[in-house]
Amino acid sequence: MLTISFESLCLKDDDCPSATQPQGEEDEFDTDLESDEKEERNKEVSIAEGYLQACKIVGVVPVSYFMQNLESTTMTLTHRGLGPLGCKALAIALVTDMHIHTLELADNHIQAEGAKYLVEMLRANFTIKHLDLSNNCLQSAGAEYVAKMLLDNISLKSMKLSGNGFTDDDAKCFAESFSSNTRIKDLDLSHNEFCGKGGEHLGQLLANNEGLEALDLSWNHLRMKGAVAFCAGLKVNMMLKQLDLSWNGFGNEGALAMGEALKSNNTLVHLNLNNNRITNEGVSMLCRGLEFNDTLRVLLLAYNSITVEGALAMVNVVKNTPKTALEEINMCNVLVNENFVLLLEVTCQEHPGLDVQYGGVGGFIAKKPPKRVDPMKVIQDYLDQRKLRLWDFFRNIDKDGTMRVPVTDFRRAVQQSSIPLDRYQIEELIQRLDRDRTGMVDYRGLADTRKQMMRDHRRQLRKVESRQKKEKQKSDRILKTFQSAVEAVTPHSSMVISPGGGKEDSSGLQQFSATPLSSWHHIFMSNSSRYSITNLSNEHVHLPMLGGNTSYRATSSLAMRSYSQPNLLDDSPRSAHGKSTSAQRIRSDPEMRHSKLSPTANHLTRSRPALNAKQPEAKAKTKKVKKKKTKKHVKSSQNPAQPVK
Repeated sequence: MLTISFESLCLKDDDCPSATQPQGEEDEFDTDLESDEKEERNKEVSIAEGYLQACKIVGVVPVSYFMQNLESTTMTLTHRGLGPLGCKALAIALVTDMHIHTLELADNHIQAEGAKYLVEMLRANFTIKHLDLSNNCLQSAGAEYVAKMLLDNISLKSMKLSGNGFTDDDAKCFAESFSSNTRIKDLDLSHNEFCGKGGEHLGQLLANNEGLEALDLSWNHLRMKGAVAFCAGLKVNMMLKQLDLSWNGFGNEGALAMGEALKSNNTLVHLNLNNNRITNEGVSMLCRGLEFNDTLRVLLLAYNSITVEGALAMVNVVKNTPKTALEEINMCNVLVNENFVLLLEVTCQEHPGLDVQYGGVGGFIAKKPPKRVDPMKVIQDYLDQRKLRLWDFFRNIDKDGTMRVPVTDFRRAVQQSSIPLDRYQIEELIQRLDRDRTGMVDYRGLADTRKQMMRDHRRQLRKVESRQKKEKQKSDRILKTFQSAVEAVTPHSSMVISPGGGKEDSSGLQQFSATPLSSWHHIFMSNSSRYSITNLSNEHVHLPMLGGNTSYRATSSLAMRSYSQPNLLDDSPRSAHGKSTSAQRIRSDPEMRHSKLSPTANHLTRSRPALNAKQPEAKAKTKKVKKKKTKKHVKSSQNPAQPVK
């Protein structure tokens, strides 16, 4: 296949007829305005001729609309069936174009090959500011080309990449490219295949990017895990104003994470959560974040599983939050009741700009019918309060003491008594005591009901407690995951000093290492210019040990300039002045370099032993080892020339 570069296909000035050559004496009197118009006309003619020549060489049919609208700043070539080669011819023509600002190429099946040609064109063309590549089947290969282009491009302000089959790995590419690109303000990644892992990468995109103001992620598959990770990035974002997350299946878990993000986010103005499987419980979780938010103006919650209860909770949070900025709430599918309408009228008096869209008046709060009390339990409670026995209550009608009485006598006795039973409960009681329809009530069954009722009551309580415990554990687990995701996307300003390894060196001292809290962030340990460190890699930075016998050599790495370490010796002369002893000062001071630390100070650099039953024996062994080491230490001090083994 013949590969043609842009340099070989771009037309030279000698190949095209120039209209600026002198043709007569009349041209000498042309004004500057006429000459500018002629130059623009000549440029359009050259672009059209270059496009026709490129189409001829590539072997595609030219698009007449392109040549007819070269004067327009918006070039709309959607649904033209360009394909990769047609896109190549178009890219060749646009290399030298300085007039088109908006290029719309949606639904042209340009694939990754066509995206490659456009990327090469955008390296030379800095006029195009808005690019639409939606529904072009770019896939992962095209995502790589676009991501590489975003690292260098300085002209694009908005991009539409909807419906291109991008996956979670592609989200990682976009997160890396947008960490340095701050010029694009509007990004559309809707109708793709981003899932849970993609939500994590997109959360990092929001946490690192400082330019995006509008993001569309509708019609993806973020679900619970992706929603929690994405909301963690939203919490620390300081630029995004419009966010579309509709049709992502957030659920109540995602609503909980979004509520936590809205507590800290103070820039988001427009939020779309339509069709996200959010119920009344999720709305209440979302309202917890809205109580602390004072910037969100538009909230869309249409086509979720919300009833009148959720609508009342949403209006109540506006009414009870004086600093809220909500102006529009869309719940167009929710049927409300009269109480909601009255509450909305009162709220609108305090917030005149509030506009709540609902389905209509005709809804109701679903209330379960009150559960009837067990009639046997009512009789048992009645007898317990009066300290009576069953035979004492029925002895007037059961004179034989057989605990069997006719149904009519039993019904009359219960009705004439002060037992709080209605007619339905009495009939239910008779059916339970006369299952065979013999006409005789055997009230001995009442004697065995108390234990059974107590067992049933305890079982019901256990079910309720178990359900509440599971819900609380689920919420705590989501919040813990959310906090972990926030820590992962937030750069830290400190280092953690942790034991470097499980083995000890020859001097018996355990090394300590400074480990970065996040492996993909530049961490600054101190704000002081004298003690600072910038760790740009994942490797451990080993600090010098204060009790060692070997001298520490300074490294020449540019990533490590100085080290900061707390004062581990209380008897140090510098500790009297309240200053921390740094490793840099120790090796620069000749007195401290040759000083011998006492054995009692060496154990301060060790890790704390585990507390177990064999702790006294372990202490005894360590004491013996220390005694042996002190003897060797004394010998070495007596004979400095003899090396210590």
